[in-house]
Amino acid sequence: MPLRSRRLRVSNPQATYSITMKLFVDRVHRLPRIWSNRELMRVAHLCHGDVVNVSAWKDIDKEGRRYRDYFVNARSYWLTNYAADVKGMQGFENEIYLDLEQPLPDNLCRRFDVVFNHTTLEHVFDAFTAFGNLCQMTRDAVILVLPFLQQYHSSYGDYWRFSPLAIKRLFEKNELEVVYQSFNDHARSSVYIFTVASRQPDRWREHFDWEFQVESPRGIAPEPYVGSRAVPNTAHRCSRWLRRKIPRLF
Repeated sequence: MPLRSRRLRVSNPQATYSITMKLFVDRVHRLPRIWSNRELMRVAHLCHGDVVNVSAWKDIDKEGRRYRDYFVNARSYWLTNYAADVKGMQGFENEIYLDLEQPLPDNLCRRFDVVFNHTTLEHVFDAFTAFGNLCQMTRDAVILVLPFLQQYHSSYGDYWRFSPLAIKRLFEKNELEVVYQSFNDHARSSVYIFTVASRQPDRWREHFDWEFQVESPRGIAPEPYVGSRAVPNTAHRCSRWLRRKIPRLF
C-alpha cells in the first residue's frame, strides 16, 4: 500500500496492476507475499546487468511464476542456495552454493549488479553477517524483503524481525543508502518491509520520490505507525473512548 509522502514513478505497465484480495485469503502468509510481489513488479524492470536471488530455493513467487521472470532487463540471472535438506540446492542452471553465516568467498564479492533476497534473514541466526554478505555481493543495489510482524513460521529456525529503521541502519552500516522503502498495512495481517538500497543512489533517484518514514497513511491513532492496523488493539481503544464519553461508568 503506497505511503502518503512518496510517489513511485515508473513506466512499467505492471506498476498499475492491481488485484482484488479474496475474502478468505491467508492474511498471515499469502497476503503480504502477494503485496511484496506487486512491489517487486514495480521496480524489477529497472534492474540491469547481473542479478542474483540469494537463498532462492526454487525461485518461486508462490503465485505460479519464477522471480527470474520479473527481471526482464537482466543480462544474467543467478541463484544461491544452501546445501541442506531443507530448502537446499536445487540443481538449477546458474546456481551457487552460499552459506550466509560464513565469510563471503572472494569470487562473490561485488560480482552482481543487483542482489535480491526475500524473507530469508529472519531464519539466519547470525543476521549481521548475512546482511553484510548481501551488501558485499552487489556492485549497485540490494532489493530486500523482510518480515516486521509475523508469527513464528518455520521448523528450521525463525530468529528475527526487522523494523524499517533497523533495515535502514543496517544498510548504512554496510555503506549502502536506502532509496525506496514501503510496507503493507493490511488489517490483521503480517507486515513485510520492502526495501531498495544502493551504493550508487543517484542512479536511482530519477525513479523514486521518497523520504523515510514509519507512519502509515491508514494508521490507527495515537501511534499510527507501521503495524498499527495489524495489531489494532480494538478493545482498549473502545474502552478509552468510553472513558472519555461516559466517565461515570468507570
